[in-house]
Amino acid sequence: MKANELLLDAFGRIHEAVGATLRGIDAGALGRRPEGNGNSIVWLVWHLGRGEDAQVASAAGLAQVWTSQGFAARFDLPLAVTDTGYGHSSDQVDAVQAPAELLIAYYDAVHRQTVGFLESLGDEDLDRVVDTRWNPPVTLGVRLVSIAADCLQHVGQAAYAKGLNSGR
Repeated sequence: MKANELLLDAFGRIHEAVGATLRGIDAGALGRRPEGNGNSIVWLVWHLGRGEDAQVASAAGLAQVWTSQGFAARFDLPLAVTDTGYGHSSDQVDAVQAPAELLIAYYDAVHRQTVGFLESLGDEDLDRVVDTRWNPPVTLGVRLVSIAADCLQHVGQAAYAKGLNSGR
């Protein structure tokens, strides 16, 4: 198995988990914040999509799906178009609202771009340095694993929050 095939499998699992989490969810559960101050499902899925979109696009030299495919306008959030959710305040978490269908459409588009990029990679590409701000510098392979880990964490949180909502 080639390294990009492993990455394709990992990102495919994220895509499946996002779909399963958003399938059949109602608007109330989507926006409900656990304990009133945890991150809502809508924020978690939007944030993981924005994180994957921004970081993969940067590493691949591509435009972000968020802007290039008009999702920033479709979501119409009261946030900077470059915002990915890192360091959000409670008010900013509340500001992220969208229906499940729009979240799915956005993440599907992000996933398609990620898959296209991953399919183009050879094992030697994963050693390319993409960030010199760290010691040691971050390679493409390390960055992609980091993105996958972050996304898996957030979709797991969203699935957990969905489970909490089902008991109400």
